[in-house]
This record gives sequence, structure tokens and C-alpha cells, in this order.
Amino acid sequence: MNNQVAGSCIRSPKATESPHWRGKVHPTMTTPSQKSPYQIGLDRNPANSVPLTPLGFLERAAMVYPERASVVHGKRRYTWAETYRRARRLASALSARGIGFEDTVAVMGANTPELYEAHYGVPMAGAVLNALNVRLNADEIAFILNHGEAKVLITDREFSPVVKDALTKLDRMPLVIDITDSEYEGPGTCLGEMDYEAFLASGDPEFAWRTPRDEWESITLNYTSGTTGNPKGVVYHHRGAYLNALSNIITWGMPHHATYLWTLPMFHCNGWCFPWTMAANGGTNVCLRRVSAAHIFNAIAEEGVTHFCGAPIVLGFIINAKAEERRAFSHDVNVMTAASPPPASVLQKMEEDGFRVSHVYGLTEVYGPATVCAWKPEWNDLPMAEQGRLKSRQGVRYIVQEGLMIGDPETMEPMPWDGESMGEVFFRGNITMKGYLKNPKASEEAFRGGWFHTGDLGVVHADGYIQLKDRSKDIIISGGENISSIEVEDVLYRHPDVVAAAVVAKPDEKWGETPKAYVEVRDGATATEQDLIAFCRDNLTHYKCPRDVEIGPLPKTSTGKIQKFILRAQAKEL
Repeated sequence: MNNQVAGSCIRSPKATESPHWRGKVHPTMTTPSQKSPYQIGLDRNPANSVPLTPLGFLERAAMVYPERASVVHGKRRYTWAETYRRARRLASALSARGIGFEDTVAVMGANTPELYEAHYGVPMAGAVLNALNVRLNADEIAFILNHGEAKVLITDREFSPVVKDALTKLDRMPLVIDITDSEYEGPGTCLGEMDYEAFLASGDPEFAWRTPRDEWESITLNYTSGTTGNPKGVVYHHRGAYLNALSNIITWGMPHHATYLWTLPMFHCNGWCFPWTMAANGGTNVCLRRVSAAHIFNAIAEEGVTHFCGAPIVLGFIINAKAEERRAFSHDVNVMTAASPPPASVLQKMEEDGFRVSHVYGLTEVYGPATVCAWKPEWNDLPMAEQGRLKSRQGVRYIVQEGLMIGDPETMEPMPWDGESMGEVFFRGNITMKGYLKNPKASEEAFRGGWFHTGDLGVVHADGYIQLKDRSKDIIISGGENISSIEVEDVLYRHPDVVAAAVVAKPDEKWGETPKAYVEVRDGATATEQDLIAFCRDNLTHYKCPRDVEIGPLPKTSTGKIQKFILRAQAKEL
């Protein structure tokens, strides 16, 4: 099984080959000069070839389940028929303002019905949705609005201070529409021409919305975190959004009419495509403006939530919830988690609390989740600790992703399936981005050799399941030995007082680099820095153990990812 492409029968292409066969003859296909009885002389036509788009999921849900609850947000409750009409009103209102083919409409919003509706109403007008990260500062927001050439900005009143500052930095002023959410009672002012509901009222609920002429047309624009330099604009197409939305249902085994809780920000990879998934599922979206243990347990108990997604920090909210925050529930709750590999100890505690965890992995450039640790029934008989170890792997490719490989980034040759040979993670297929907006150089480098280069490092186990070991920039080289920061972090997470951990390289005159750990501990914890160092020495080869541990709050993104680049800079200063 050595030197195979993990989870795919596609061979590794040579660096000179194109990742697409458009305009060429695939080497295994019959060439036009060879007669075939299947050459029946008919071109594709509207009867048998319709561009794939997730927008049709909403139309179907409104027709089949018009009275079923679509979106719930506090006292606000909509049916699928109502959500469809509201999305059409939004598309109509945008069109009346001259917004059309591949114009950019930005939304600065929390997880509320307005942002959900924008995932349909904006592309129904032919435009491209740019959901903004609400944790960015004014300079970052201004850069994105300028770079994406946003013609409309729909913005929640809560974020008016940063948006007001950002607007002063723009090259061109967009049409500004305010979201005045009744569930928000905090400070904030209106900045725009009118509020969202008034804007919708100006639109036609029977608007004849636009379907894409080509499924390769752009549907959304998402910006990477920009840890070095300005963020890059990742462009999604209708085909990828359609396929990954359906793949979420298949991969997760979602039953019809699931109830999905929005703990994952909709601005993050378009909520991993779940705004479109839930319409295809005919289920119910439960919006959540603030993520906390109490809010999650309340939604499960009161709304019957069956599914939600989130980074490991969300899992931490649950397993560390206080007694007064918990609510009893009798049904299964399914959780999909990603970001850095969840420690086996966290996964084990989730299972013990009655949550069924699925582990996925992906990036903004691959529409969110693109691999899954596909669970096998025979693993249910294993000890819980072993189940946690298996579940912490990133697994196999999503059913609609055509290729997954751990390979050498220079030769593009796949690594052996031995669980030890480390290489870069590569993707190829229909849930891979179109490219980076206005950045052909970065796009070309990202797709070099016919694969998308993730920059993540991992191994392939004998069963074809991949496991991340680190980001290429996070490997610590100490005295010539490679140390995986993820391995050290996993040990720290096993300590009962640790709720979050990050390990980075600290410059060292003798060894070049040594591991330094930054750790958050739970309330009431008694563990000291020396206790944690001793714990690592009891559970790791000594050269891998951190010599320095610092206890305190860790910098995180809005999606719960620890911002290691900040910690790396701090370690270098030391």
C-alpha cells in the first residue's frame, strides 16, 4: 500500500500536468477520431445539463416544506416559505440598486437570520457574498472592502464602532444597510441609508431570481486570517458550494429535518456550507448570537437541537460547563469539530457526556471540511481512550473531494502509508477554491503540480487515514531533532487542569530551538508551571518536553483557533 494517494484512486500527477482536463482529451477517454456508439450526436441542453447551484435547495424547501420551521432566533421564527420570500426580496432590492453579475455584497453580521438569508438573496441577484469576520479591526475591514470592491455593506448595529472607522478608510463608499436585531440590546448606532427590514420591504417577494449560467460562476468571497501580511480573498463557485452542502448531509449521516445550532460563525467558510446544507435537509436553523455553555444547553433542551459544529473551544465550553449551566436532554446530539486536532482526552469526555463527535479537517480554500475521520462500527468495542485516539485523526477525503495526498512538496510524490513518513497535505477536486482574488501569483503557487498545497504536515496510516502533525512553520527543530508541537500539546491537554495549550519554538543558543508552552487552566486549578513540565516529562521523550511553561489567557481568533503567530513572536522576544 506504500506510495498510494490517501483516500483516492487518482495517481499523483507530474508537476507539468494541469489539474483540469477542460479542453483536452483525458488519456483514458475515447478520442473523437475513434467511433463510439455513445456519440449520439446531441450536445448538452437544458433538459440534461443544468448548472449546479445551492440556491435551488431553498426553492425546493419552500415548495415541499412551506410551513416547516426554517430559522429560529429568539422570538423570531420563520418558515421555509417565508425565508424563500425574504431571500427573493433581498435579491430584488439589490437588483433595483444596480447590483448584478459578480458584484460584491459584504455583510458584517452575527449568526442571525439576516446573514442566513444573504447566503441566498445575494447570489440570487447574481452577486457575490462576502461575509466579514466580525473580530477584525477597522484597518482589516477596510482592506477587505476595498480589495473586494464591495458595492453594498449590510452591517449589524453591534459592530458600528469598528465599521464606522473602516468606512473612513475606503476608496469608494458602498451602499450601507443596517441590521437592527431585536435580540441585541447593547450599544451601537445606525450608519446606513435604511435598516435591513425596510430594505427588504422595497423588494419583490416573487422576484424572478437569477440562476448561474455556468456553475463555475463565483458565489462567495472569503478572506483568510492573514497572519502574515494582508489576507487573501478565497473565491468559491456554485458547483463547490452545491456539492459540499450535500456532502455534509451524506458524510455526517444527517436525517431529514435535523435541527442545527449555529455555534460556528456563518462568516467562517460560509459556515462550512451549512446555510445551504440545511435547506437541502429541510431542517431548522437555530441562530445563536452568543456562544456559551448555557446557550448551547438551553438550545438543546428547548429547541431539540440535534447537530452543531465548532472548533475545539466549543467542546471545551461543554465539558467544562458548570452544573447550573447544564440542562438535561434525552436525544443524541451530534457535534462536528475541526481546527487543530482535538486532544483525545477532550473527545473522550464529550462522548462520556452523551455528545457524538465527528472530526473533520479542512481550510478556507476547500470550503471548510474536506476530510472526515469516517467511523467504523468495529471501533465501538475498543476502550474509550483508544476510540479517542482514532477519532483525533483527520481521516479520509470528503465524498465529493476527488483527491487527498500526503506528499513531498517538491517532487509531488506520495509518502508511504506507514504512519511515520511526514509530508504536506494536498487536495484536489470540486470543493477546492477557484483561486485567490486578484492574486494570480499566489493562486499559481497554491495549485503548483496540479494539487492544492495546504502547508499542513501529516502522515498516512496503514489504513489510509491521515493524521496532521503540524503546520510546516510550527515544527520545532531542537538539536537537529524534529518536534511536533501538536504531540506536546496533546500531552498537556491530558492534564486535568489544562483547558487550552499552545506550544511554539523558543530560540536557544545551544539547541537552536526548544519547545515553549503557553497554557490556560480551569478555574480553581492548582497546577503550577513546574507541575506541567514534570507532567510532560512523565509522558514524553525528554527532548520533546517544554523547558518553559507560561500560564495565562491565550490569544484566539473568533472561531476559537489559538493565534500561534502571536505566541511565536512573544517567544522570540524572550
